[in-house]
Amino acid sequence: MSRKRRDWKAEAKRLKKKLAKVKTRLAGAAPATPAKAGSAVSPLAPAAFPALPVIAGVAFATAAAGVRYSGRTDVMLARLAPGTALAGVFTRSATRSAAVLDCQAKLKGNPDSAAGAAIVVNSGNANAFTGAAGAQSVAAVAAAAASALDLPAERVLTSSTGVIGEPLPHDRIADAMATLADGLDPAGIAGAARAIMTTDTFPKGAAAEIEAEGGPIRIAGIVKGSGMIAPDMATMLGYVFTDATIAPKALQKMLDRLTATTFNAITVDSDTSTSDSVIVAATGQGPAAPITDLRGKTAKAFEAALGAVMRDLAHQVVRDGEGATKFVEVRVTGAADAADAHRVAMAIANSPLVKTAIAGEDANWGRIVMAVGKSGGRADRDRLSIRFGDILVAENGQRAAGYSEDEVSAYMTRQELLIGVDLGIGRASRSVWTCDLTHGYIDINADYRS
Repeated sequence: MSRKRRDWKAEAKRLKKKLAKVKTRLAGAAPATPAKAGSAVSPLAPAAFPALPVIAGVAFATAAAGVRYSGRTDVMLARLAPGTALAGVFTRSATRSAAVLDCQAKLKGNPDSAAGAAIVVNSGNANAFTGAAGAQSVAAVAAAAASALDLPAERVLTSSTGVIGEPLPHDRIADAMATLADGLDPAGIAGAARAIMTTDTFPKGAAAEIEAEGGPIRIAGIVKGSGMIAPDMATMLGYVFTDATIAPKALQKMLDRLTATTFNAITVDSDTSTSDSVIVAATGQGPAAPITDLRGKTAKAFEAALGAVMRDLAHQVVRDGEGATKFVEVRVTGAADAADAHRVAMAIANSPLVKTAIAGEDANWGRIVMAVGKSGGRADRDRLSIRFGDILVAENGQRAAGYSEDEVSAYMTRQELLIGVDLGIGRASRSVWTCDLTHGYIDINADYRS
């Protein structure tokens, strides 16, 4: 037998073993049905839902309204104390939902915060691409919440997530409003996190606390997201609550700044939802002194803590990426500016070829080279270096001296990976986070409406 023939057989045997390994791993991947009881939890999920602090001035309730799902809660109500400051970031999609448009208009209008506020979220139906009926559904839900809580409708924000293009059965939500209002509980945030899930395999929450003049400031947030995740403001539904006292405009500035390196720095599948919304509510009910100077020590500490909560929530979305088995940080350094660093990082993180190589634990660093080249960011082949973890695989326009395929292949078997790219041009850097692309993603999305 010729050497060429022996090499071919060895390669075929190696590929057969790799395929068997991938199939075994995918057998334990995320389920093919949205949020069904007993569904397999993502292998990247935290051990348990965190213990989130009670935020003074916020109470939660949930209900099983039957919007789409049966046998589970699918509506969340959050009641916010008078004086609550609200800030939000929303999808820039040209086909954004009626709820998004309504929230944007209400926050832009600067309604009187003395009246208190409420947030109503339903899962199972996105109320997107539903024409004039969509706006009417939002108005009906807001009116029902306003009546039940004695609030002006202008202070009721709504969100919807789920299937696009189907009319929202808003009467089911409105009919549940009295029950929701009666069941409000300051400690009910964990139930709220579960009620807003769609294809998520686990509820997501995060918290932080800082010491400030007069007492502590507490922050707690929840988020939902698993697929249709790509940055264009924020990439899911997220709600963060704090007892801090801060003006709406100052809170909005912080949220805008932090979104770039948290919710806008993740991707599962490069698709931006019609419903993406992140709302931050500051009740002003905590003991700490008001935050008035954004350059002050307390403001900086609060912004850092808020950013940490947002980043944690964003990472959990990636860890619950549909069919995901790997959590991946893509870190780009040496870029001409931050925009280029982000552009290159996202080109790598969104590449189906890169993501499938990661799923197959294939040390195919040539796909990283490809993604850098197509990104549109400034790059120079002969200055480029690539690392997988601490392993240098390429530099100066070619494979690194001493490169070991076995060493990189062993690294690729890890559940958490770091892909590092230095462009060698400037000093800017950016990290984004993604997951692998497995057959589980196809299964979930092929059956989503079934």
